[in-house]
Amino acid sequence: MAGKRTRATIKDVARRAGVSPTTVSHAFSGNGTVAAETAERVREAARELGYRPDTVARGLRSSRLGVLGLVVRPLDPSDTAFLEGVDYFLRFAGSAALAAVERGYGLMLVPDPTRADAPAVGLACDGFLITEPVENDPLITMLERECVPFLGVGRDPARPASPDYLDLGTGRIVAEVLDHLAAAGGTRVAAVLGTDRNEWNLDAEKAYLDWVRARGQQPLAVRRAEVAGEAGGREAGEELFALASPPDAVYCQTGRHAAGVLAAALARGLAVPGDVRIACGADSDSEHTRSGVPPITAVDLRPVHLARTAVAVLADRVEGIEPPVPGPAEYELIVRGSTRRQAVG
Repeated sequence: MAGKRTRATIKDVARRAGVSPTTVSHAFSGNGTVAAETAERVREAARELGYRPDTVARGLRSSRLGVLGLVVRPLDPSDTAFLEGVDYFLRFAGSAALAAVERGYGLMLVPDPTRADAPAVGLACDGFLITEPVENDPLITMLERECVPFLGVGRDPARPASPDYLDLGTGRIVAEVLDHLAAAGGTRVAAVLGTDRNEWNLDAEKAYLDWVRARGQQPLAVRRAEVAGEAGGREAGEELFALASPPDAVYCQTGRHAAGVLAAALARGLAVPGDVRIACGADSDSEHTRSGVPPITAVDLRPVHLARTAVAVLADRVEGIEPPVPGPAEYELIVRGSTRRQAVG
């Protein structure tokens, strides 16, 4: 973290926007009357200058508020049920909160502070944990510009690997799941991949393509948005199983997609795992993978341990301590009925 740049002031924003400082203040506070076009011009000037209007945030930045911010990147406001059954994020957040308290901090779950409708108090956090940064993540750009400590749980795919990001080991996780599907009898392995431009999806796609090509197989991948949930997974499964040469094994990025693929297989009269094997690589032993009939093989990303590691590294950075770079994240492949061969006799 290099020395801080001189922060833009309200006068700088007023000058850039061609208005008075009072107008800038009213545009952000909602006091007074400011035309919509003028308010947007003020906000654009503030974005260009890296100006953060919140009085609390600017006043406390010279000391420490004692709060770490957690930004859950896959949390889509249009998908209010996103976290239901997704144990990874809930377990991560709970563990991170406890770890923060042990270090003398509070933990606040905040929406992306770069969003126009984000509450300004989120900007007062001493440092930020960002789960699954997206490609060219605007929040990371802002934090780097402002020299605010942060740690990505997973890296921004457009940026090089660095101590600013924890290594999730996506490639080795996906390769192990694919090896397991092959060992369970899969000879034509398909993949249902996500669409978010983050490390987990992009590295998983690369790992899958490398794996099938190394075995002389043709890739068979379909993509569905994470927010499509189980319905998206079922649609993907119907597409795959309708092929002239359908897969006999399917790797899925999320538990909701895996549950949908399982439903599609059973609806076509396919036996699982007799005719098709299904495994999930992303969810941490989620409700969707546990409650399937049969239950679905999945990867436990050990979010409790991962969160504690992340908080320890971020807290050190906030306090000016250069922490050691942790190794790749731990995980466990939980083999269940969707890939487990039944004993004979």
